[in-house]
Amino acid sequence: MSAPQDDFFTVGTRLDSRLGRTGTLRTPHGTIATPAFIAVGTKATVKAVLPESMKELGAQAVLANAYHLYLQPGPDIVDEAGGLGAFMNWDGPTFTDSGGFQVMSLGVGFKKVIAMDASRVQSDDVIAEGKERLARVDDDGVTFKSHLDGSRHRFTPEVSMQIQHQLGADVMFAFDELTTLMNTRAYQELSLDRTQAWAVRCIAEHERLTRERDDKPYQALFGVVQGAQYEDLRRKAARGLESIVGESGRGFDGYGIGGALEKQNLGTIVRWVNEELPEHKPRHMLGISEPDDFFVAIENGADTFDCVNPSRVARNAAIYTRDGRYNVNTARFRRDFTPLDRDCDCYTCAHYTRAYLHHLFKAKEMLASTLATIHNERFTVRLVDDIRASIREGRFDEFKAEALGRFYR
Repeated sequence: MSAPQDDFFTVGTRLDSRLGRTGTLRTPHGTIATPAFIAVGTKATVKAVLPESMKELGAQAVLANAYHLYLQPGPDIVDEAGGLGAFMNWDGPTFTDSGGFQVMSLGVGFKKVIAMDASRVQSDDVIAEGKERLARVDDDGVTFKSHLDGSRHRFTPEVSMQIQHQLGADVMFAFDELTTLMNTRAYQELSLDRTQAWAVRCIAEHERLTRERDDKPYQALFGVVQGAQYEDLRRKAARGLESIVGESGRGFDGYGIGGALEKQNLGTIVRWVNEELPEHKPRHMLGISEPDDFFVAIENGADTFDCVNPSRVARNAAIYTRDGRYNVNTARFRRDFTPLDRDCDCYTCAHYTRAYLHHLFKAKEMLASTLATIHNERFTVRLVDDIRASIREGRFDEFKAEALGRFYR
């Protein structure tokens, strides 16, 4: 199939007087009911967890990292295996990012953009303490120094598209420059123009590769909206991406909302963007997963989300529950023979106790990460599923007050 489905995305129930909605996202490998959390499997695996377990806990799709799979094992190997899903034994929808996040994480050393403090001194040579700059940006693309062996690699919009076409995900993202909240306004403007120019090149290369690989299922391409904390830049970026069309006359199939985000202004920034983007196309939030962030982003029009956080913190013994987050490796759980969360329906909570996970973490057993990750991923997937149900049933505000009041009590 060498063309997108006409019903790629359809809007369902709308949230009264706001931009939030439910929807259906149709891909060659299955349908995603939105809003939905897309689990992150950076290197074609959600760390410590079988793909079969991810399916059982309710994950509708997984997202892998194009930069990391480019380095290892190589996109040609994934292509030869039949694409990302076949390679990792996942038969559902898949997403890949563009390598744009690594422009920031390897360039300046920060991990979680939303946690940055915009009040700090602004500089265009900012770098995290103790980090080496492994990515350098110019108008044509980015030169990376591999964190694995120090070798140098060149990413351009065309290279990112080539890699992602070989990876074969159902949804992929245009190559963009991810800035930080600490970059100056002048640099944010320059970066926005650069990302817009790269988006034009991405669509052109995407259409060329789609024609060339017409025996493969069509891969949807999402543009990425940048602009940091500035309303005029966010709106300009959204309008700019919407205006881009290729030779086919088609534009982007959907949009990612990325870039440096102030947590306290998340909802406002998402609203600015979604007031500009076309309503009939899906919007994906890159890199958020905290309960309050879900609610505020969804009511302002976000449809799908991805984040490594549920699995990352699980490997450090942090457990999400409807009554808040706690660390199961602390002393008070040593003789606690109750589930991680009495209200959870995951495999871990049905079969294991806090005392057992406490033991596994203290003994540094690998099973600790597996069981904790299953629980945290289920918590996150289920929360967004419940938000979706609350919109359909007309009780979003009541559910938001109940869920957040309980979690942050």
